[in-house]
Amino acid sequence: MSVEPDMTVEDGAVTEESPEAPPRGRPRGAAVERLRAAGVRFGPALGLYGGVKLVGLLVFLRLLAYSGTYRTNTPRYGGGAKPWDVLGSWDGWWYQDVAAHGYHPALTPMAPLGPFTMEQNSVAFFPMYPGAMRLVSEVTGLGLYGAGMLVSVVSSFVAAAGIFALTELVTRSRRAGVLAAGLWAVFPASSVQWSVYSESIFTALAVWACWAAVRRRWYLAGGLTLLTGLTRPSAATLIAGLVVAGLVGLYRVRPGSGFRGFAGPLFAIVTAPLGLVGYLTWLGLELHDFHGYFTLQQRGWAHSMDGGQNAFKSIQGLLLGRYDYLFPYPTEDLVGLAVLMGLPILVLLLLRLRPPVVLAVYTVGTIVLIIVSQQMFGTINRFVMPLFPLAIPLALALKRLSRAQALTLLLILGALSGWYGGYAIFNLGVP
Repeated sequence: MSVEPDMTVEDGAVTEESPEAPPRGRPRGAAVERLRAAGVRFGPALGLYGGVKLVGLLVFLRLLAYSGTYRTNTPRYGGGAKPWDVLGSWDGWWYQDVAAHGYHPALTPMAPLGPFTMEQNSVAFFPMYPGAMRLVSEVTGLGLYGAGMLVSVVSSFVAAAGIFALTELVTRSRRAGVLAAGLWAVFPASSVQWSVYSESIFTALAVWACWAAVRRRWYLAGGLTLLTGLTRPSAATLIAGLVVAGLVGLYRVRPGSGFRGFAGPLFAIVTAPLGLVGYLTWLGLELHDFHGYFTLQQRGWAHSMDGGQNAFKSIQGLLLGRYDYLFPYPTEDLVGLAVLMGLPILVLLLLRLRPPVVLAVYTVGTIVLIIVSQQMFGTINRFVMPLFPLAIPLALALKRLSRAQALTLLLILGALSGWYGGYAIFNLGVP
């Protein structure tokens, strides 16, 4: 039987009295105890996430094996010797190329693929994820595909743990936190969570940055947000959310707190944009054009800000059965249309809960950014996937079910996600 340390109360806070002669080996015992406590705290959420996600992955791979199209597709575009090779194609090819060779900031010719006859370049893929891939590859000896998968899978569990912690913090419900982690496994385009894509590491950084901001751990929030700016350009909305939260924090600093009261929020406000601004500045210097990134996006990937014209035309085409819009992929696009139509409802349910400002700005800002950007309409599925705050109202609704009912529903959704979150985007569209 273990003996609890003596406890004393000082100024209303509980503290531990250190024994005069701590027994040898206590640090190791304390570390084991912390790991055990973390397992108890996060275990149910991670177990639910992993189980639901595994069901979806197995269905996805089975559908790929049944169709057999991966055998005839180009390995770079949804093909490979085995079904799981598809998980390293499309953007995964680019991430592996960056991890192996670095960047070459100039437009390079590309073999025509369907509507693509443009020139593309690897600088569209931010450095955080390929840098992590290369580091893991060098440390473990895995190839870049294996290293990328390892980074993504581990990051996805870190993200699920963060979704649990953030939801529990906002709702004050442990069960809602566990369910939110399970729900993230069945989000649109959930297959990219376990593939050579950057969404998992981005979500892991973003959710813990939001958790830190809500807890007013400004230094941690600023540092993590800086890293998201090195991971994906969509970090701009998280940066905006943290800046607004930091300004609110400055406003709420108590008189007489001195500089220490202002230091944390100021650090977050100043640090948050440095990753994104730093990468875009480096690219501008390399190209001798500080608008260079946006030029590359438009000429290389047909991505630009059009105020929602492409989204409107795509929606109109889908509703009328006319596929005359930019880059039509009917099955994937129909999934995207269903997702887009459901977003206003989820946003209203989220805002009804009066979430912390960082979550509100990040969620609404990302959705606006998706709508006003010209891109493949079906990629809405993937761009919505890191919007973890949308899991909060869904988790509260699911909480009303019994444990058996909630688990059954999530497992069914997990199986369905193998199609709408995997096969429909990797094999019937472009992830």
